[in-house]
Amino acid sequence: MKATEFEFRHRSLVNLIHVWISFQAYSFDRVNAVWAFVPWNTPRGYFLAHMIFGFAAILIALAASIRTWAAAYLRSDVVHDADLHTDIVVADGPYRHLRNPLYLGTLLLSVGLAFLASRIGAVILVGGAALRILRLIGREEADLEKQQGAVYTEFCRRVPRLLPSLRARVPGSGLAPQWTQAFRGEAPMWGFFIMMIAFAVTPNDDVAWSLAGATLSVWLFQRITERLRKRSRA
Repeated sequence: MKATEFEFRHRSLVNLIHVWISFQAYSFDRVNAVWAFVPWNTPRGYFLAHMIFGFAAILIALAASIRTWAAAYLRSDVVHDADLHTDIVVADGPYRHLRNPLYLGTLLLSVGLAFLASRIGAVILVGGAALRILRLIGREEADLEKQQGAVYTEFCRRVPRLLPSLRARVPGSGLAPQWTQAFRGEAPMWGFFIMMIAFAVTPNDDVAWSLAGATLSVWLFQRITERLRKRSRA
């Protein structure tokens, strides 16, 4: 189960379209996934909803942290590049605990955002994210194994794919993390965290949509500038 060349090159855009489709489910399923199970018109239910949305914010913070940690070692220009890089195998930072920390972060983000979606939208969001991620991993790992051979095969044998090991499974190579570019590259992830925190506190739809719009604007600006920078270097 491998992603196509188009899926990989345009994975960020496909992800954005997928999230948009998931929230469009409100057009025929108007019940939020949380409010469907929590009595919103009671003080106890309202308090419980605050706690649930707060938990969603924690998931997104974890997603942002994992992706930032991974980008500090892999570099953001590689993380968001349309081309697949198979020239090296990074075995530092989170890559000592699992092979695909970036995709784990993306999956956790999808689960966190699903709390804002409708019942059907949440299923579309989480289920679709899991399918897309498995397809992308399938493509990346096949190409890495083809390029790196026995080195990557041994790495796969020792390091789990998506479920992280608490203990580092391979020794580090001493690669120094680059935190500034990592936080800059993953700024949209932290924007979604801020959005969810604000919604958990308020909870106000206008606040959520405004912060989501600002976050997506940052994401769009980053993608455009990255493409222009890459084109100028070429």
